Amino acid sequence: MSPALASSRGLAAAALAAALAGCSSPAPAPSASPSPTTAVTTAPVAQPTTSIAASPAAGGVALRDPSLATAKAPAVFRVRFTTTRGTFVVAVTRAWAPLGADRFYNLVQAGFFDGVRFFRVVPSFVVQFGLSGDPRVNEAWQPARIADDPVQQTNARGRLTFATSGPGTRTTQLFINLKDNRGLDGMGFAPFGEVAPAGMAVVDAIYAGYGELPDQGRITSEGDVYLEAQFPRLDHVKKAEVVR
Repeated sequence: MSPALASSRGLAAAALAAALAGCSSPAPAPSASPSPTTAVTTAPVAQPTTSIAASPAAGGVALRDPSLATAKAPAVFRVRFTTTRGTFVVAVTRAWAPLGADRFYNLVQAGFFDGVRFFRVVPSFVVQFGLSGDPRVNEAWQPARIADDPVQQTNARGRLTFATSGPGTRTTQLFINLKDNRGLDGMGFAPFGEVAPAGMAVVDAIYAGYGELPDQGRITSEGDVYLEAQFPRLDHVKKAEVVR
């Protein structure tokens, strides 16, 4: 699900929140602080209508059946993301947002993030990802929403948070804060982990040339066929894995 951002200066904050949602958009950010021209929530998208072969990395029954992805995450764990820009590690503290941490842990274990593109990169705001290149996988996870966690940590630079399109709509879309986005805290965006400082140079280098052009609805329904044809320079995750 999916970390769409609102446009216009006055409504930028609001859009900011929407853009961070997995496939929908969160509430607008406070207008008191500077906000991007788009929101950070996920926008509702049509059900996938196109099928393509699953990527070789897409393994595990849970990848196609979210009802099996119910493991409880460790109290503290780390996930290494190997990407086309380099490697960064995310440290997760389950107590920050238990439901979000559990969902993230299960997605990683199922191989969900292997091959996914960083489809929305707004400099000085967020890097958003979490839509599969296989429409069938998106179709399976789109209705698998999780309840909200209370916001216990701020959306500081480097923090990892689920995107949302409103209350109770978190699914698979995530965003990494590229700056301190404290205005998102009051909109229900609950961080559950953070990128190790050394990895932020990699995150900052993720290709941002397409901005918010990739359409979430088309990514959901057409997957890599759409992205490879129209946005070939997008960076992507090669492998995401839990590490000690």
